[in-house]
Amino acid sequence: MAELHIVGTLIGASQFPASELCCEDWKLLEGFESAQTQVDIPAEDSNITLWDHPIDVHYSTNSIEGWPKMQFQVYHQDSFGRNELYGYGVCYVPTIPGTHEIDCVTWRPVGSFTDQLWSFFLNATPQLKNLDIIHNPTDRYQLTTESMGKIHLEITVICRNFQNYGVCLSTKQ
Repeated sequence: MAELHIVGTLIGASQFPASELCCEDWKLLEGFESAQTQVDIPAEDSNITLWDHPIDVHYSTNSIEGWPKMQFQVYHQDSFGRNELYGYGVCYVPTIPGTHEIDCVTWRPVGSFTDQLWSFFLNATPQLKNLDIIHNPTDRYQLTTESMGKIHLEITVICRNFQNYGVCLSTKQ
């Protein structure tokens, strides 16, 4: 079997409208791993939320079909401990072995005028009922969304025995 190892760190997030962020239910879409980070309350002069959450996953496969993606949901926690959706994001795990710094851009649905009023007065932002839309671009283009911040990752991709299945993964230059 060919093997894929993904080791690294979910570093944090930046460029969101407020701090006090956590990343809930991030997961590798083709695997079974999921987790939640702690809520970081950065110093007032800091422009990045730090999570430093470890990533360590191992797969075995005999093809590159269904290459893993990482899916994220970022939430802002208010002073009452309520979590407000701040964004969804998805990115592919690089197919090139080596260490990679990844910035995953995030977005959230805007919703109708009524949804926007709820969001403004009650911090009840619209959320997706079906999370498959996050990583399916055909369905996502039908949504009205707004850009949010970025999630920062540093991961090392280690590939083993892919050449035995006719797959040549080039090395990072």
